Amino acid sequence: MARVKTTILALGAGLAGAFVLPGMASAQEVLGTWLRENGESRVRFAKCGEAICGTVVWLRNPAESKSSVGQRVFYDMRPNGTNSWAGQAFNPEDGKTYSGKMTLSGNALTTAGCIAGGWICRSVSWSRTN
Repeated sequence: MARVKTTILALGAGLAGAFVLPGMASAQEVLGTWLRENGESRVRFAKCGEAICGTVVWLRNPAESKSSVGQRVFYDMRPNGTNSWAGQAFNPEDGKTYSGKMTLSGNALTTAGCIAGGWICRSVSWSRTN
């Protein structure tokens, strides 16, 4: 009887891991440094609590940019489906914070700041640098 309980518990733990690990692997893939499509900035995505945040780590022309190194531009990004996250995105160009989305496809990341409940979004593409 004890052996049957042990087997059932082990099976249950294995199944729970099968559902938890894919989400964790996805989050790990987005972590790291990404270069903006125009080549003007790099943002590092890292864990911040249970979410993911993005911070500017490099600027091509710091004197000409409205953002600064060390400035957090993505906040509280949490899983929102397969290879996607939702949270907040700060736009240094206008000083406003928007509803944010991120979608990962291999070594390509698309981020978006949205208004009107996510109906109107401005997207930016990023490529992995590390």
